[in-house]
Amino acid sequence: MNLKHQQTFALNHFHGITQTHHHPTPSTLPMMLKGKIKLPEKARRAFPDVLGSLVAGFDEKDEENGGFPDRVVGEELETFEPNGLASDREIDEYGRDDEEKYPEGELVREKHEKDVGVLVSVEEIIAKDEKRSDLEYELSQEEINLEKLQRIASLGLPDGGSVRATAWKLLLGYLPASRDLWEKELGENRSKYAKLKEDLLLSPSEFSRRNNDGPDLNEQCVDMGVEGPLERQKVSNEDHPLNNGKASVWHQFFQFSEIAEQIDRDLQRTHPDMKFFSGESSLSRKKREAMRNILLLFAKLNPEIRYVQGMNEVLAPLYYVFSTDTDEQNAAHAEADSFSCFVRLLSDSVDHFCQHLDNSAVGIHSTLARLSELLKANDEELWRHLEYTTKVNPQFYAFRWITLLLTQEFDFPSVLRIWDTLLSNPFGVQEMLLRVCCAMLLCVKSRLLSGDFIANLKLLQHFPITNIEHILRVANDISPDMSSFLLPL
Repeated sequence: MNLKHQQTFALNHFHGITQTHHHPTPSTLPMMLKGKIKLPEKARRAFPDVLGSLVAGFDEKDEENGGFPDRVVGEELETFEPNGLASDREIDEYGRDDEEKYPEGELVREKHEKDVGVLVSVEEIIAKDEKRSDLEYELSQEEINLEKLQRIASLGLPDGGSVRATAWKLLLGYLPASRDLWEKELGENRSKYAKLKEDLLLSPSEFSRRNNDGPDLNEQCVDMGVEGPLERQKVSNEDHPLNNGKASVWHQFFQFSEIAEQIDRDLQRTHPDMKFFSGESSLSRKKREAMRNILLLFAKLNPEIRYVQGMNEVLAPLYYVFSTDTDEQNAAHAEADSFSCFVRLLSDSVDHFCQHLDNSAVGIHSTLARLSELLKANDEELWRHLEYTTKVNPQFYAFRWITLLLTQEFDFPSVLRIWDTLLSNPFGVQEMLLRVCCAMLLCVKSRLLSGDFIANLKLLQHFPITNIEHILRVANDISPDMSSFLLPL
């Protein structure tokens, strides 16, 4: 296959699989170390890659190992083969590890079903416990220092509890810095969401019933004891199911019913190996219904964008984190909170979903060009090899990375960790996202330099299992892209 045919193949694969455009229309340590050290809970759940895995032979991505030795910043990251450090884990419904007990003074080995583990030193446990304490102290202040919170959260937030959920809401601007205003702001936003659902997600028949000013004639007859034939109520032209006018509530209902069906299909495919999202229990169906409401409501409020396949993947981490908040009241309002934060998260990247803006300054092509320039500024050799030697353009692999915020490139716990850093960036999610994408390329540099068009395309479309902390360290060392300065969310 010559290069021209290879590129044609890549474009077809890109448009057929990765394109998401829409036209405008673990555990607690029971033996206390020195009386006060606890090992925090960890969310451990492998994220299935629906496109398969290069390392695993395109069938399914192996689960990422629980941890890796530290590496020198700037050193190229090794990848791990499936028979190496990858492992399976037992998890509960929310993706958490079972609790294990460890004797005092010993190194803690994280649980792996295949008896392959990673040693976690007591020092690491102490460091994590201290970080959780710092975060809990900061979040308990009457006035939250957002700059300090950003610095701490960028290094990773602890799993379990309420810390991540609260921190994300603050970082996204959903919660104000003053704790005194939290109850008021949450109450108002949750009420607004309930009103939006009532106004926009009702069926036409229910809508008509609620908006019928006159009394129901049949009820009048029964109330007055009048016998005789009941008359059919009058239906206005706007409320008639056969009315195709744009103002007709039935026309709008049928128009969005197709979108609702697409959302339902996509939600069935959202993390199918995670019990939190999958299954046919009443709880699982309730979670999918909540996510469906959010996505459908977003579509109705944004008619130029509506729903684009992949938005379900962007919503999933938010809804998971807010639903597993140990504060029961907050967890009960996860749907409303997720909607507001979903809107805020997409605020600086929503134009990537509009095809008619592709070639504009805010379009996806402009963002891909910024990624290319960022790579060139940090490693011109690699940039030249990809752009000119193998002609693997960013649109072949980075389109999905950017539009879906890396949710399909790594397992679910890794995505949560990456998002801690993305949401903590004072210059906005997109600026840090481009640096992480650039770091991903730098971390597989030797493999890319030795690969041809097909090999590199497969590698980048099925990114290998890697050390996430190393990628994030490399990203932090990359010179920021200041060509498009973005204010914080």
